[in-house]
Amino acid sequence: HPVREAFRGENRRVVSGGQQTACQRVSSKRALLEREGERRQALAEERSVFGFVPVSETEANMATVALLKWTAATASKHARSLTGSGARLAGLRAVNAGLAQNAQVRGFASGDLLKTVLYDFHVDKKAKMVPFAGYAMPIQYQDSIMDSTTYCREKGSIFDVSHMLGITLTGKDAVAFIESLIVSDIASLEDGTGCLSILMNENGGAIDDTVITKVNGEKVYFVVNAGNREKDLKHIGKHLADWQSSGKDVSMATHEDRALLAVQGPEAAATLQKLVDIDISKMYFSHFTVAPIKGIESFITRTGYTGEDGFEISIPNDGALEVMEALLANGPLKLAGLGARDSLRLEAGLCLYGNDLDMHISPIEAGLTWTVSKSRREACNFVGGEVIKQQLADGVGIRRIGLTIEKGAPARGGALILNSDGEEIGHITSGGFSPCLKKNIAMGYVKKGYQKSGTELQVKVRNKVNDAVVTKMPFVPASYYRPS
Repeated sequence: HPVREAFRGENRRVVSGGQQTACQRVSSKRALLEREGERRQALAEERSVFGFVPVSETEANMATVALLKWTAATASKHARSLTGSGARLAGLRAVNAGLAQNAQVRGFASGDLLKTVLYDFHVDKKAKMVPFAGYAMPIQYQDSIMDSTTYCREKGSIFDVSHMLGITLTGKDAVAFIESLIVSDIASLEDGTGCLSILMNENGGAIDDTVITKVNGEKVYFVVNAGNREKDLKHIGKHLADWQSSGKDVSMATHEDRALLAVQGPEAAATLQKLVDIDISKMYFSHFTVAPIKGIESFITRTGYTGEDGFEISIPNDGALEVMEALLANGPLKLAGLGARDSLRLEAGLCLYGNDLDMHISPIEAGLTWTVSKSRREACNFVGGEVIKQQLADGVGIRRIGLTIEKGAPARGGALILNSDGEEIGHITSGGFSPCLKKNIAMGYVKKGYQKSGTELQVKVRNKVNDAVVTKMPFVPASYYRPS
């Protein structure tokens, strides 16, 4: 069993078959116990952020992120506690697969995983590297996940999100083409602005969620989620081939040669301003520009996944390290990993694809009706449009909601939502302890009629029923930079 074998390997490294002196063995044992204490403390923090009920590939990735932060010993212990749930076995299999690849104590990052151009930088900064969406990614640095979360809201943080894929469409028909696949009106946007939209399938479900930027009338730029890369490219490519074969002028380029940094928090703008010649104060939320940073051509979008003011900066791989170091040297920003990123987006009420949004959930059910531009609701001339048109007219049977849970353990993905009579009316899709609010929060789906803010419900966590209240999202007020 790979978990047990990893634990035995750890023991062999600490107590080497009697070849050490008694003093050395005691010292080695003490060192192991100290490390174990540190890991247990980290585990307590990590439990407050991630759940362990993977359903989709993305959720399995999130379970792997959380579980691979354990030592082999604690993983072995908790593996036994997971065997009572078929859904949780998927998480256990993800752990075993990761440990079988490489049982390193720090990160368990497999040699088979892809690495961003900043991988060595993260390791040098003592990041905990974990498998996520096929990449070795930093989940946290020396700060705890809770401290990193609050610091981003108080000062600011930098996230390496280079595992995500940037895509550019060009040609006279580029805007019309992307509009055929999504729910938003891109043609009416001003050049250099964008909006959140949903890439749709034929059944009205979401293939992905992404910010679509209209660079100009013949160029569109967007970034897709790492776990959806292959699925998205296949879907877009299929429709692109049909458009090109009919003589339409549109082509696609993927930015495999570029890194992506998310610079988030109150100090993000002031820090970036020191490195560019453009006036950052004239760039509002969702605005896009191309400008040099330290002489390196960068795509700069004022957006993010934290609810804070901030930027996503795409730079050529060979300039990523220089830009990262310049950002750290010119302000109070700190490095942050996937752990803080997840708690920040949950506090901001933002969907995590694979948990809160998937191929079988429509934008209407997800509470994202506002992404369907009013100018497109009559024709709904996009993939899956007939389904959306009917849902807009007739309503839907389920809705995504936010919940505040004052007492008890955090409600994780898969936990049941009950009404006041104890009837099952839905389930949790994301949940955890909010580092900023100091209380448990969650989001999930309930039957129509229970989505009104203030509605008193219950959640079932580990066979215990706790009171919950439907809460308007975002849980933490957004700080996007908009015109006054």
